[in-house]
Amino acid sequence: METAILTIKIYGNVERALSSASFMLENELKDLDAKAEVSLGPDGWLQVAATGDDGEFAINFLKEKFGTPVTYVDDKAVYRGFISSIDEDGITVDIGISLKIPSSELSVLGAGTCPQIASRFGLIPYLPVYIRVLKQDNGTFASFTKKQVDLFWSWKKLPTDRLTVNSVTRSELKSAIKKKGHGRDIYGIERLGLLENLVVCREKTDGPGIVAEIGPLLNAEIGVIKGTR
Repeated sequence: METAILTIKIYGNVERALSSASFMLENELKDLDAKAEVSLGPDGWLQVAATGDDGEFAINFLKEKFGTPVTYVDDKAVYRGFISSIDEDGITVDIGISLKIPSSELSVLGAGTCPQIASRFGLIPYLPVYIRVLKQDNGTFASFTKKQVDLFWSWKKLPTDRLTVNSVTRSELKSAIKKKGHGRDIYGIERLGLLENLVVCREKTDGPGIVAEIGPLLNAEIGVIKGTR
């Protein structure tokens, strides 16, 4: 049996999150002779064990795709992690260790304080992101990769609003939207992570209005990206 810890956060309803993880990994490995068993690993990371003739290949494939939490970092290397907190001084990202993206590194996302920038781009806790390590004389910090920054701007520059939502599965989010009669007001839901999703609104749909409707149905944090109309 091959095992690994993946850079996938398990939080909120742990049983539901593990069930969703099992389904997701089953789909990822559908073409292999391998079966994945999931469990809650250290610090809330997803632990996976794979059995079958392709078990070793499956584990290596999953580690390559999702990454593994780290205990040390290399200068200028790129890592996948999750936003853990946002404050006036910057955005903290958990990659196995916590690294701060200082406010000075957020100028690529426009003017304003760190909370203002985060609000503008729908940045919320547990949002999966890619960062680059910056080792300086006064410590080790991080910045968003250019690809990540370009993705944020692509959301902002499109003419329709978008919502970032954490702590819910795609099916739960879709159910809440339909229950409030807003199925026709969105183009669809994009999976950003295991429990993190992006709702793409239709033209003339007001993102904050959707949040006001579905928010009470979801135990989740929701960010809004206002489109450029």
